[in-house]
Amino acid sequence: MSPLEAIRGGLIVSCQADPGEPLDHPEHIVALARSALAGGAVAIRAKGLRDLRALRSALPDTPLIGLVKHGRSGVYITPTLAHAEAVAATGVDVVALDGTSRARPDGRSLTETVAAVKDRHEVLLMADVASVADGVAAVAAGADLVGTTLAGYTGGAVPADPDLDLVAALAERLPVPVIAEGRINTPDEAAEALRRGAHAVVVGTAITRPAVVTSRFAAALLTSRELS
Repeated sequence: MSPLEAIRGGLIVSCQADPGEPLDHPEHIVALARSALAGGAVAIRAKGLRDLRALRSALPDTPLIGLVKHGRSGVYITPTLAHAEAVAATGVDVVALDGTSRARPDGRSLTETVAAVKDRHEVLLMADVASVADGVAAVAAGADLVGTTLAGYTGGAVPADPDLDLVAALAERLPVPVIAEGRINTPDEAAEALRRGAHAVVVGTAITRPAVVTSRFAAALLTSRELS
């Protein structure tokens, strides 16, 4: 079964930890991935060459979407051809990269980057986009699937809710699978994304970032005490 067929209608869990976080270790990321798979996830999305190698070794048959993050603003998700090739070399099934219209740090276009990676590696390319225009351009550039990962993150205040309207618009417009990703915090939101036309749904923070989830509960309790 191809990776795209394997993930159809399923939950992809993003297993990532920022540098310095308690879970920032390959063994912990692999444990998170195993737990997600035990709960019904059909694939894993992860970042960092070290963690991707560990995941590929531990979970050789699990569809794996890989990326690197370089910096924290602008084009930072697998931003250059060199980054994309390094990710592909870890053995992932899908390389995720910034698919917006913004200038890439190495000066290459998205089309040039996608073509070069496909010429040298047997891997699918996932374009993380922020708009319908991005999605259309990414498909024209050769992307095999498109994710809404960057919706709300390319300027202005970040919304609280997932951009399910973008999911629906992309699913209606594009001839490739659309992956719903970004601020999906509840099972109902994930199910709604499928109803809106998503091929699969990525959930990260709500499942694999315990410090963030804990902070939400702690903040709610603090607010309750202050109001009582």
